[in-house]
Amino acid sequence: MLDAAINALVTLLVVIDPIGLAPIFLALTAGTPAPARRRLAMRGIGIAAAVLVLFALAGDAVLSFVGISMPAFRIAGGLLLFLTALDMLFERRTERREKRGHDAEGGAADPSVFPLATPLIAGPGAIATIILLMGAHEGDVAGQAMVLGVMAAVLALTLVSLLMCGALERVLRRTGVLVVTRLLGMLLAALSVQFVLDGLAAFGFVSHG
Repeated sequence: MLDAAINALVTLLVVIDPIGLAPIFLALTAGTPAPARRRLAMRGIGIAAAVLVLFALAGDAVLSFVGISMPAFRIAGGLLLFLTALDMLFERRTERREKRGHDAEGGAADPSVFPLATPLIAGPGAIATIILLMGAHEGDVAGQAMVLGVMAAVLALTLVSLLMCGALERVLRRTGVLVVTRLLGMLLAALSVQFVLDGLAAFGFVSHG
């Protein structure tokens, strides 16, 4: 169970990327008083949590309804996460997130729903990941509770990162954020390949060993 918890923690940390979100949130809330910024951060985290819990609990039913097996989704999710890892390694993910932030700055006074909650926190990668992690513990209530607990911990860390965004940016600067993002991208690439291999193993194409 400890290994599964660590795997879930690393995967969600890499996909959601709390440190990488901090400078983007800072840009989204430029000129906003500190109390209002805190409210925006908490609202964004709350909405993202609701979206992820919804897919965590109902994702398997949705897949069954459209006739997609969990191994097939594991392979598709692994490929999606691998593309996300490539974006992180080549800086495209940061640029895309920043563009979403700039697009929202001029059009919406409250960025907590869009783009913060979704797609920056509860984006396609995070949704696919939570469905995959819950599916890996299908029928195991304790295992699924562990995944939900880990998700809550990652969202709590993300909230801390958002609340400390100014200090984080001063400490890491842009170069530091990019270095951390690339390291996390390498981890995500390896984890995504493991998801694909697990899916192929379920179909009997490769062995678990």
